[in-house]
Amino acid sequence: MRLVLLGAPGSGKGTQAARLKETLDVPHISTGDMLRAAVKAGTPVGLQAKAVMEAGQLVSDDIILGIIKERLAEPDAAKGFILDGFPRNVKQAEALTALLAEIGQPLQAVVKLEVPFDVIIERCRIRFEQEHRKDDNPEVVRDRLKVYAEQTAPVADFYAGLGQLQTIDGVGELDEVTKRVLDAIQGA
Repeated sequence: MRLVLLGAPGSGKGTQAARLKETLDVPHISTGDMLRAAVKAGTPVGLQAKAVMEAGQLVSDDIILGIIKERLAEPDAAKGFILDGFPRNVKQAEALTALLAEIGQPLQAVVKLEVPFDVIIERCRIRFEQEHRKDDNPEVVRDRLKVYAEQTAPVADFYAGLGQLQTIDGVGELDEVTKRVLDAIQGA
């Protein structure tokens, strides 16, 4: 299964990806994790990313795509993958579609976890109080949701236009949400 999980920060993408990787027996690929791993491994793309990150700049789409291409070439991704946190904008979605066509691994499903922003803010508030993650501070979450609405939400429209988008209710018990995702991708 070649799957992209979409949704706002705090919608449960990472949690669901971690659960789905076991069921689907494919790797959960997070762009943040990949960047750190490529830098640590000293790959050519990782070295480019390291220089950009050390300069305090955002890693470009080209570098991210290079890291994704490297990661998808690894043996465990041959039977599929779950992308979490990428693509973050329509330009990245277009580039990912072209890359996957180039390597002969087109997406089989795109699932968007739909969670109301007030629920996300409350989820993150609880996690902030328990884990003290700075990016879960309610004010930071509101800012992240604004950026998501402006930049990332249109990615769902891109995939809907390709007939690939499945939107599911991301609110409920973890097992219920996982079942909804599995039902959506089996119908894809």
